[in-house]
Amino acid sequence: MEKVEKTDEEWRAELSPEAYHVTRQAGTEPPFTGALLHEKGVGTFGCVCCRLPLFKSDSKFESGCGWPSFFEPLEGANLIEIEDRSHGMVRIEIRCARCDAHLGHVFPDGPPPTGLRYCINSVCLEFEAANE
Repeated sequence: MEKVEKTDEEWRAELSPEAYHVTRQAGTEPPFTGALLHEKGVGTFGCVCCRLPLFKSDSKFESGCGWPSFFEPLEGANLIEIEDRSHGMVRIEIRCARCDAHLGHVFPDGPPPTGLRYCINSVCLEFEAANE
């Protein structure tokens, strides 16, 4: 996969301040505030920074955590998992494999068939509806 690399100035020019903070500085949007939290359309959720497809809508579920949640990625190779020991916790951070954007975290408390919950900041995603 060809990597997308841009300067800090380029990312700041292309992204909203909130998207920049979350994707490039590993921030977190406030829970229950994201525009895609309640998105129920059929389609694909991609990285807001580089448009790489990350999750299909049929893997999205209502977790009650305040962020869009998915039980599996579209392609595992599109995500990078990194151990995150910040905030006094041990978690697995999820990043975009193409542009290294921080997306969120994955937890082992999701539904079948995977038992995983990819908890993703809404501001890190863009939704592309499937052609009807």
